Order: sequence, then structure tokens, then C-alpha cells
Amino acid sequence: MTARSSLTVVLAAGEGTRMRSSLPKVLHQIAGQSLLAHVLGAAAAGEGSQLAVVIGPDHDAVANEARRVRSDAQIFVQHERLGTAHAVLAAREAIARGADDLLIAFGDTPLISAETFARMRAPLQQGAALAVLGFHAADPTGYGRLVVENGRLVAIREQADASAEERKITLCNAGVMAFDGKGALAIIEKIGNANAKGEYYLTDAVGMVRDLGLEAVVIETSEDEVRGINTKTQLAEAEAVMQARLRKAALEAGVTMIAPETVFLAADTKFGKDVTIEPFVVIGPGVTIDDGAVIHSFTHMIQSTIGKKALVGPYARMRPGSSLGDGAKIGNFVETKSAVIEAGAKVNHLSYVGDAHVGASANLGAGTITCNYDGFLKHKTLIGEGAFIGTNSSLVAPVTIGKGAYIGSGSVITKNVPDDALSVERAQQMIREGGAARYREVKLKEKAKKGK
Repeated sequence: MTARSSLTVVLAAGEGTRMRSSLPKVLHQIAGQSLLAHVLGAAAAGEGSQLAVVIGPDHDAVANEARRVRSDAQIFVQHERLGTAHAVLAAREAIARGADDLLIAFGDTPLISAETFARMRAPLQQGAALAVLGFHAADPTGYGRLVVENGRLVAIREQADASAEERKITLCNAGVMAFDGKGALAIIEKIGNANAKGEYYLTDAVGMVRDLGLEAVVIETSEDEVRGINTKTQLAEAEAVMQARLRKAALEAGVTMIAPETVFLAADTKFGKDVTIEPFVVIGPGVTIDDGAVIHSFTHMIQSTIGKKALVGPYARMRPGSSLGDGAKIGNFVETKSAVIEAGAKVNHLSYVGDAHVGASANLGAGTITCNYDGFLKHKTLIGEGAFIGTNSSLVAPVTIGKGAYIGSGSVITKNVPDDALSVERAQQMIREGGAARYREVKLKEKAKKGK
């Protein structure tokens, strides 16, 4: 039998009706990625594969997300909602190219894996005309039942049409199907003609395949993997499943999590060796944490890189564009944004470092602020290697603090400071003997008058 190499994937990314949101269903996120992105990530790519994404009318945001994730995505619009097969036929042009296999999936099943998609194609290699993905439901109520006889799928029976005996079946239809590409289009087009209401349901394909004397089979997977998302409750349930997967993978890769159930990861989080994550840490998309780094409790980070043996937190926030060098540290109540903090530098507490570059081994005292925004534009602060910024200092950008420079505590720095220079900017301190006592006397009299 010749090898089957070409594949067309048709992904229906239609709209749900119970999300109670202006955001299209498939653009809701779990683990920092849209539902659609998760499914597209599992779909085959590369030579011999083509991807067709079917969207509803006026869903440009869905089309843009599909193209962002997969530049090879072809977009097709389903103008009328006449059933699942009708949605697939919106991509008739892609199907008609006649790939060896046709895989049909949906954009609201974010937990499905590339391995399962690959398993769906295996029976086609052995001569089956159709493979249907099934799962054993803890509660099958409402699902279409997969009726199997002698190891072959003979029907998909919807709940309303099932007999009392068929309703006892726990093997249910997940909706994902793989067709032999040579006959797929003819079968799917025939579905609508067989339905008196002119509606096209993929479930009817099983009977048509059987009527042609061809074979239909079931590929089984877990119920979790094929969770469809139609409500915010289901979205939260899928998030919990995904987080459990991500935590397990991180632990098995050697990450230490003291209380893993309190840590939230993104699908693309990357860890080095011997990383430690303390409780109550939230890691958003685009984060890389290198060998030996420690992330202390109540830290939130997104689109940031953490160097080897760096320390973050507790109560730190790393916003997009933050980079922490090897052995560097940001401590409690420190926020960074678009900031490079080089190796060995320290920002220990109560500081904001935004649109800045902090040189190696520099030290920023408590309350240091880089004043990066003038109300109209952002400006950059450059802090040289080994510089010392005293407590409660404001660096008004654009400004450069030279290598080894020393900024006295309480300074507001508006001009560049040369290498190894000392800069102090403070108003002259005044002392008025007895002034506090006189002030209290005046205020107590005012208070007494108001109390009358």
C-alpha cells in the first residue's frame, strides 16, 4: 500500500451562543493562548499539509488569529449556519484538491493533541474510509452515541433518536473525523441531499460510508482531551485540565514547585534546570526561566526572560520586555517593563524600572523610579555598570547614569551623570527650633473651634 503523505485539515471555528461575551468563542484563552491557537498548534504543518479555517461572517478577528498562529491558514466563510457538514463544505475548494487524508476538527477543543490527530489517520492507511474520534463519557447524556458492532462503527445515534439500550452506551462522539481524501467530498456533499430539512450533519457520514460498503472505525481518547467549550464554566474547567498538564510536565522536567496547585503557567513557558517556583506565582505567555532561577511567591510575569540563578520576588511584577540577567535580582514590590537588568544587578524593593537598561552589578535602592513617560512619549533611562542609585531617587528620562556613578538618596535626576561621578539633588534642609510645638498648638486650637 502506498504511503499517504498529503493532508487537508479543515478546522471549523464557528461561534458559540452561551459565552455571554462580545469576544468570539474561539478567541477566549486558556494557559495564555486562544482556544483556536491550541488546536492550530496541534494540527499538522509543513510539506504535504494544507490548513483551511472556516469562520462565520464578519469574524475578521478570528481570521487574523488563525493567520497569526499559522501563516499557511486559508480562510473560508460559512455565510449560513446549516450544520457541521455545511461548515466543512465552506472549504470545498481546499477539500477538492484531493489530499490523501481529510481531517475535520473544531476550534473550541483546545486540549486535543497532535498525537491524537496522527492516530486518526492511521486507520485510513489500513483501508478505512472514515475514522471517528470517540470517548467514554462519565455522563453520556446529551452526546451522540457511537454504535459499534464487531469492532466497526455502524452509526452515530443522537440522544433523541437513541433506543433505551443505545442510551446505555458510554462511548460518545467527539466530532473529530478523518476521511479518505479520495471520496470525502462526494460523501459530505451527499449529506445535505439526504436530509429533508436541507441541513448537513457530519454524523450522517457514517451511514453513507456503510451504504457504500466501506469501513468506518472509532479511535478512542480521553474525555478531557475532547472537551468542547461553550460556556465560561467549561472554559474554567478546561483551564484546570491544561494547568494540571503543564504543571506535571514541568515537574517531570525537573522544576521544583513547592505548591504546584497554586502556580499558573502558560502553554509556552520554558524552564531550564533546577528552577524553583514558590507558591502563588502566575506566569503568562512568553516567559523563559533559565537554570537555577528562583521565583518567589506572589510574582506575576509575562513576556520576560529570567537568567541563570536570578531571583525574582516575592510580590514582583515583570511586564512585557523585561529581561533579568544571570544572578540578577528584583525583589518585593518591584515592577519592570521594557527593562534590561544585566547580570548581578539588584533592584531589591519598592521600585519601578520601565524603558530602562541597567548595567551589570548596578544597585537600585528602595523607591527608585525611572520616570519614563512625560504624558505624551516614553523615554529611556540608561544606568551604567556598577552604578549606585540611592533610596527614593527619581530618574527623569531621557537620562544616562554613567558607570560607577553614585546618586545620593532622595535625588531627582534630570541631567546625565558622568562615569564615577557623585550626584545629589535636594532642597536645602531647614530647621526651626520649637516649630513643631507651635504648629501643634495652632492646629489644636483650630480643632477645638470646629468641635463646638
